[in-house]
Amino acid sequence: MKVLFAIVLFFIIPQAFAQEFPEYGVSVETVADNLSVPWSIDFAEDGRMFFTERTGNVRVIQDGKLLSPILTLDVAGGEGGLLGIKLDPDFEQNNYVYLYYTYNEFFETKNKVVRYVENDNSLREDMILLEPFAGASYHDGGRLGFGPDGKLYITTGDAGMPEMSQDRNTVVGKILRINPDGTIPDDNPYANAVYSLGHRNPQGITWDKDGRMFATEHGPSGWRGFAHDEINQIIPGKNYGWPEIIGDETKDGMTNPVLHSGDDTWAPSGASFYYGTEIPQWTGNLFVATLRGEHLHMISFDQDRIKSHEKLFFGDFGRLRDVVEGPDGYLYLLTSNRDGRGNPTSNDDRILRIMPMTVISSFEQCMDAGNPVMESYPRQCRTHDGKHFVEAVTKIPRWVKDTAKWWSLGQISDKDFTLGLEFLIMKNIIVIPEDTTQEESSESHIPSWLRENARWWSQGILPDEEFLQGVQWMIDNKFIKI
Repeated sequence: MKVLFAIVLFFIIPQAFAQEFPEYGVSVETVADNLSVPWSIDFAEDGRMFFTERTGNVRVIQDGKLLSPILTLDVAGGEGGLLGIKLDPDFEQNNYVYLYYTYNEFFETKNKVVRYVENDNSLREDMILLEPFAGASYHDGGRLGFGPDGKLYITTGDAGMPEMSQDRNTVVGKILRINPDGTIPDDNPYANAVYSLGHRNPQGITWDKDGRMFATEHGPSGWRGFAHDEINQIIPGKNYGWPEIIGDETKDGMTNPVLHSGDDTWAPSGASFYYGTEIPQWTGNLFVATLRGEHLHMISFDQDRIKSHEKLFFGDFGRLRDVVEGPDGYLYLLTSNRDGRGNPTSNDDRILRIMPMTVISSFEQCMDAGNPVMESYPRQCRTHDGKHFVEAVTKIPRWVKDTAKWWSLGQISDKDFTLGLEFLIMKNIIVIPEDTTQEESSESHIPSWLRENARWWSQGILPDEEFLQGVQWMIDNKFIKI
């Protein structure tokens, strides 16, 4: 059925213009645009995509067409609204769809989880699975997911009441686990719906191939400090510390994250492990959509240890709300630029699809796609279908562009970057033509446009000539001494 889905999806979705990212070996195309704050997405085996818009709509893409809303709910505003959606693992037989939403009742804001029955692209309420509980204009959690055990997992925020996160008898500030009919599993740790506690605002849950559960969580933004967003491995009955500890702080009986953002704010949301084969260089990694961070975070594991993590598509698509591996083996992203905190473009918000680059025509593209490289001189790269590419040694090497990218992301200091450029110029690895000029200006710091130029150049958007003009500017202004 997965193969059938991939074939159907390829032909029914219009092949829109794809933006290529040779440094990652992928292209990104728009599946749907002009959406109203999409929040969560799931897929049916018949090729339909179901997704929520936070403003209250459930929508479907079928046969390449974005349908009118199949359900519209009266929802609360702020960070709340219509949030998570999940299709039942047996959706083809029972047609169950699960929704998490925030609503107003008199002068109170509440959340609830409801099961619906889908029929011919319409939804009928079937039963309330989680009775209304405290909500707010912020910290509403909202992610739904079915675990490998067939249970429904639910993330809830602290609704602005941090102390409630430590109360195991409430569902606020928790990750919950229930049966698909709303009953409590016999093996839950506290004989109620609570699976883990001490959460501030978890917005993403996912499982790796070994069944380990991971969750994303927003760190503090006020009285308890700032940033320190979290990636947690979720173990039943564990306490993840909010509001008692953040980051690397410790306290008896409380569990630290496997990764946190330190003083950098990511605002992580949806998460998904990628086990597809279409983008082999990414297989096995964890992907996290970030809002404030405006990037897709990729995390690589070495068994129980995080081996590396990096920011992808930094600033390219704005705020990202969800990332999901589709049954076709591609990754899907939901943007969130119309949520009141972004800078939307004319076609926001969008559903994006990440695919392998369709054409490999250079050594750099071959290498970025994860193909084997022979460490000869010049280096050689061969694709899986036998195509062979040789590195053009007369060009600036790719590792120099990687250095420029790391500097643009703030991972290398100005001093280290300029010292590196001095060395590269002295060794004739970077050769600046004698007629290279740059408009005269003088600043005490390296200007932001140079950092932006470095990012564009590392992505292949800016030609070598324009990047070298920036290097000439740094020479003229004594940042580089040669």
